[in-house]
Amino acid sequence: MTIRTLCRLPVIAVVLLLHACGGGGSGNTTASPATPATPAPSAASTPAPASAPAPASAPPAASNVVVQSTTPNVQPIQVTRIPTGTRNMLQTSVTLCVPDTNRCQTIDNIQVDTGSQGLRVLASALDPSIALPFVTGKAGSAGNSAVAECAVFGSGYTWGAVRQADVRLAGQVASATSVQLIADSAVPAAATDCSQSGLPMLTASNLRGNGILGVGPFTADCGGGCAASAMPRWYYDCTSSACSATTVAVAQQVTNPVARFATDNNGVLIELPAVPPEGASAVAGTMTFGIGSQANNLLGSATVLKSNSITGYVSTNFGGNDYGSSFIDSGSNGLFFPSTTLTSCGVWYCPATTQTLNATLSSATGASVGVSFSVAKSTTLLSSGNNAFSNLAGPASGFFDWGLPFFYGRRVFTALEGRATPAGNGPYYAF
Repeated sequence: MTIRTLCRLPVIAVVLLLHACGGGGSGNTTASPATPATPAPSAASTPAPASAPAPASAPPAASNVVVQSTTPNVQPIQVTRIPTGTRNMLQTSVTLCVPDTNRCQTIDNIQVDTGSQGLRVLASALDPSIALPFVTGKAGSAGNSAVAECAVFGSGYTWGAVRQADVRLAGQVASATSVQLIADSAVPAAATDCSQSGLPMLTASNLRGNGILGVGPFTADCGGGCAASAMPRWYYDCTSSACSATTVAVAQQVTNPVARFATDNNGVLIELPAVPPEGASAVAGTMTFGIGSQANNLLGSATVLKSNSITGYVSTNFGGNDYGSSFIDSGSNGLFFPSTTLTSCGVWYCPATTQTLNATLSSATGASVGVSFSVAKSTTLLSSGNNAFSNLAGPASGFFDWGLPFFYGRRVFTALEGRATPAGNGPYYAF
């Protein structure tokens, strides 16, 4: 679910609006797509403009020395029917704990989004007994202020306080990690510039779940830009009655939990089985933490596509055109790209017969790989009882969003910026 710039914005799979990420559809045959937010995916379709975040620091020299791990590192993920009827929603469960305690709660129906950074959870999904501490604002000593965040996605926005939690996934723990508690009553309503950013994704129905787990290619959701200046539609210093834009140190920003694991912290591998042309009612897969850190996350023969260190983009050549704003986003519930030949029915393509298409993904380093993909009639797919589709696609303008359909039948790696892997430092995609 990317929204602002693929790499540091939140992306979410929500029908029809999230950023450069795709579209989650509902049970209706005219369902809109959903896109994630990180600075980019869960069901959204077109990236929203925003100031590109500056890198937190210069990345270290490329390295391929990876610390080996024996920690359990496999997290179950699945696509199945959800209450809103949105298709192609990749979800998991996340355990949140009060830092340094065993006061914990496991929350289901959290979207897995490689198009954004950081964990965002609805306050309504968290038991009041799990009282997570605030990240305090600059006025904290005088007015007990708290930091809040506006996370803009292609489909709308989330708003809520930034709190700290121990985030547990598989056998890993991201200790004292900043997370966003969406619609947290402890801070005032969304700032005006945030509330003008589209659909308020402040409920389970608008969010299409209980939260978003952003495991994209960056460590923090904004980075050096928000640490250097108070940028609109990012972080706010809130008292009990008002909020104003503020700077937030990178270490306190909403953080990709993987970056804070003790080991297996250089990226993720998502594996989903292939699905038949008519789709599947449910799909179960795995998200494995780390790249080259254990026997179950080796790159093998995967092609590595280095992505832009600021935006996270790679390039796609399709139909004779190059789309430099291209990304691989599990938070988008469809493939989203421009086409002058495919018929569209609202937010989805609906060719009379299934079309087989070809594109080439490439990086600035010269690596490239050809991809063959199919686009089926969306009205037929969405009128079925299935929830997982590899051939659901919709129109976009000026970018190519390789959403969740791309993941079926593939091993897809997302490497974190500045972290050593067997193929050198991230950020990159590999498959």
